[in-house]
Formats: sequence, structure tokens, C-alpha cells
Amino acid sequence: MADELLSVEDLHVEFERGDSKVYAVNGASFSVGPGETLGIVGESGSGKSVSVLSVMGLLRGSGQVTGGTAMFMGKDLLKLRRRQLEDIRGRDIGMIFQDPMSSLNPTMRIGDQIMEGMLSHQYTSRKGAFNRTLQLLDEVGIPEGKARFRSYPHEFSGGMRQRVMIAMAVACEPQLLIADEPTTALDVTVQTQILVLLRQLQLKGRMGIILITHDFGVATNVCDRIIVMYAGKVMESAPLVDFLARPAHPYTVGLKGSVIEVGTKAHQLRAIPGMATALTEPPRACPFAERCQLAADRCLEELPPLRPLGLGHYVACHRAEEVLAAAGTTVGAQVGGPVGGQVGGQVGGQVAQGVTARA
Repeated sequence: MADELLSVEDLHVEFERGDSKVYAVNGASFSVGPGETLGIVGESGSGKSVSVLSVMGLLRGSGQVTGGTAMFMGKDLLKLRRRQLEDIRGRDIGMIFQDPMSSLNPTMRIGDQIMEGMLSHQYTSRKGAFNRTLQLLDEVGIPEGKARFRSYPHEFSGGMRQRVMIAMAVACEPQLLIADEPTTALDVTVQTQILVLLRQLQLKGRMGIILITHDFGVATNVCDRIIVMYAGKVMESAPLVDFLARPAHPYTVGLKGSVIEVGTKAHQLRAIPGMATALTEPPRACPFAERCQLAADRCLEELPPLRPLGLGHYVACHRAEEVLAAAGTTVGAQVGGPVGGQVGGQVGGQVAQGVTARA
């Protein structure tokens, strides 16, 4: 679509591991538009972060992209040279990493770290960058900007360090912001504040956001559209309304069942049996079949394509119609859900109250 900021198609990523390979991403496709928040949800090892890091040219070690495209502003990011990517990162695409303490330089004052990106991409005057930094500190809710400008990361709490990371990510007013587990290490109250802040910053400039999270509750309360990944593949993709009302993949139903919803009767959280394993060869059948109690012979033998179920709703499951027919209740009891996202419902409820406007 012409109005998409980023469009990733058929992405493949591999890692060398001794004499073998790990197929971390296996044909993932997703897109995000201006003013839209796309949530990428899944367990650890599902390929969420690797997909985005590969698009940004930030893969480490033996990781390499072996196929696909990632179109951004008319350019395929996967074909750009390192210097060209560095020009885009920080200026057109901002990124918030999971652990701010390891992402911030402990030997630099936070003001200088925020200014660094602006002086590289946007400002030629230190005075202009300094004034913009004070404005950013105020926008992200850090009081007494002039005094805190000279503070070091260790002098900030976890929530305040994350606010510094957000200020760095949006300093050059990027068109796209990628937030990789931005609230994982924070308590519930601070999580809410950070998510509300991201939404407020987004509304100012129609910035697109990709939110990577394992917390289903957070994703369903701040995202416009959600994709669920497993074994490096997209299992389901849908607008939020469809996602909540008509989950069509057993894995999605399991994730949905793991969230404690505010205002509803408490229910037992069931874990999906087994664990996700690293793929040492590309999947030739449904990668979730061995953990799915609804799996049939076809699921163990044939790779399901990502097919449409409705407007903007896609699923990779041979038995999706049966999942829909079960209306989520019976399937939820059979499949269960990972005992993750223990605070997702609480955070999501507070974010929904704190953010009333949606672009």
C-alpha cells in the first residue's frame, strides 16, 4: 500500500551454530503505516526482535538475512550499505531497546547522549541541540531539565532511564519508532506511564510505532493491529477488534487466555504444554502442531499458508474455521495459555483509561 511506512515481505534470517544453522525467521511479512501502532507478539525465541533487528541492520554474530525485502520510504533497507542505514537510524527510524541501562553509556551525561544523535543527523549548532534536549526532557516527563542534563544514567531510576531512551529515540522526530520490549523491566505503574507517553508522542506527529512484546495484555490495549509470531513465522495478523473478538489460531487463543482481565471473574491460567525450540531446518509442517491439542494429521505433515479470513485478518492454521466456530471458549480450555503477561490486563486497563484518543 502506498501509505505504508515500512513494508516487510517474506523475510528469512539464519544463524550459524557450529556445524548447523538456526532458522530464526521463516518468511515473515508485516507492515505499519503513519500514526499506526503495530504489535508483534510471541514467546521468547519466536523471531519478534530478530525480524526488526535484521531490518535495521543490527544483527549480531553469525546472523544473516537470506531473503525478503523491507521497503521504507522507497528504499529496500536490506540492500542498503552500512553508512546508508546509519543515516536512516536515529533520523527517520528511532529505536527503544529493552534494557536502558545496557543501552545507555554509563560514562556519559544523559544530556550529551540525547544531543549526540541530533548533532549527527539534524543540528549543526550545539546550542540548538541543547535547547531541543531540554524540550525533550520536559516532553518525556523528566523535571528540572537543566539540572538533570548533567546527570549520569546510574542516577536515574529504571523508569526515568527509559524516558531518556524515548527522548533519544524521538529527538530527530522520526517517522517510525520501534520499541523492543520497552516496559518489561518496569513495575505496573511505570509501565502505564511509559505506554501513555509513547501514545502522546505519536499523536503529535503521526509517527508509526512497532511495539514488540511478549505481553498480550499490553499489546491488545495500545495497538491498532497485532501479529502473532511463532517459530519465525506469522501465525495470525488482524486489526485489534477482530483479534479480540475472533482469534482464529490456537496459539493466539492460548495467549489471549493468559491475560488477567480487569473487571472479570478470575480464571485459571493454563500453560501451553511443551516449549518452543530453535529450528535447525526450515519448517515443513505447522511449527506449533507438536504443542497444539487440536492438531490433526494434516497439521503434522503440511505447512499451513497465511490465508485471509476477513478484511485485514489472516491466519496460518488448517483448522482456523473450527477455532472460530468454538468461539474461543472450548478451544481456550483445550489449548491453554502461557503463564506470561501476568500484569498485562492491569497495565492495559490503565493505558486504556490514560489514552482516550486514537488516530
